[in-house]
Amino acid sequence: MSALEILAAIGLAIVAATLLWIFFLKKPQPESQVSESDIRIKAMQDIVEYLPSAAMIVDAQDFVIANNTNCIPLRLIADERVAIPEIRKLNNLVSQNKTTEFIDQLFIKSDSAIPDWEASVQISPIDQTYSLVLVNDLSEERRLNEVRRDFVANVSHELKTPVGALSLLAEAITAAGSDTEQINKFSSRMQLEVKRLTELITDLVELSEVQGDRPIHNFVPVSIDSVIAEASDTAKLFAQEKMINLNVSENSAKVTILGDQRQLVTALSNLITNAIRYSPAHTNVGVGTRIDGDEIEISVTDQGPGISESDQVRIFERFYRVDPARSRETGGTGLGLSIVKYICANHGGECTVWSREGQGSTFTLRFPISSADITGKIAK
Repeated sequence: MSALEILAAIGLAIVAATLLWIFFLKKPQPESQVSESDIRIKAMQDIVEYLPSAAMIVDAQDFVIANNTNCIPLRLIADERVAIPEIRKLNNLVSQNKTTEFIDQLFIKSDSAIPDWEASVQISPIDQTYSLVLVNDLSEERRLNEVRRDFVANVSHELKTPVGALSLLAEAITAAGSDTEQINKFSSRMQLEVKRLTELITDLVELSEVQGDRPIHNFVPVSIDSVIAEASDTAKLFAQEKMINLNVSENSAKVTILGDQRQLVTALSNLITNAIRYSPAHTNVGVGTRIDGDEIEISVTDQGPGISESDQVRIFERFYRVDPARSRETGGTGLGLSIVKYICANHGGECTVWSREGQGSTFTLRFPISSADITGKIAK
């Protein structure tokens, strides 16, 4: 039995026991039948709301007596009745036989705007009148499993390159014997591979932190100016090494957003570092701000080769690289933009990209402003 089935069984047992108490042990007085019925329905609603699955309590005519909010995205209810024909058919079988029934099925949507979805459905009788319906969306679960498998495969592939290189370089050093020149050459290469491996592990740890399901509790007002200053200071040395002019707008954005400063600096640093990494020498990378209504925009613009429209769709995917061969030359782990995407989502914002091949790229972070105190002039 899977963990999902065990969880559903536990939830069913809790609901059934509670509902039996409501229906049979708590006898209403004749003069308060209406109010007692309302109490029962309210109790059923409170119970199903805590279940992790999409849950409904229905009668034999498919009317929904109580349901939780998980039913809404699956569109299980229409006009206060069960909307899915297959579930209605299964409910009819349960009502007749008074036994628990299961189905795993692909549900075909007649509305082309709504994707087909696969789900497991369990319906169990509670008493002679009502049944409990539990629906688990298998499509999302299987999609997440595929993402996890792909992620593990990608991590394994990415780790093989520096680890394999280190192994070969170690053998080369051993074979070099007392040849100091060769030893120094291979040692320098080993240091480079160790640096790449360290960057990859660091980015993997960062990604695992920012894409977690747990909410971030340490949000505080963060100055946009301080984020830009810290991120640009971090990138200055790299820009000098690459002979790139890093220009930060002098117009100050005297606004704050609610967030985690370390994560926000990481997101902006990743964008600035990418812009520097993929720009030709003696070109410019600019960082600027703009207020748009109740949001603040932080843009990073480069004069690099640009990104094709087909690649723009995928650049925020983990380990996706526009040009793998060039990425090996310039460095980078292929995780930077994924980290940016998750950090933006954690802060209620987004990251967008404008780019044309041969014309450079502009990546823009957008966040809701937490303070109306705007004393600086923002460049439009």
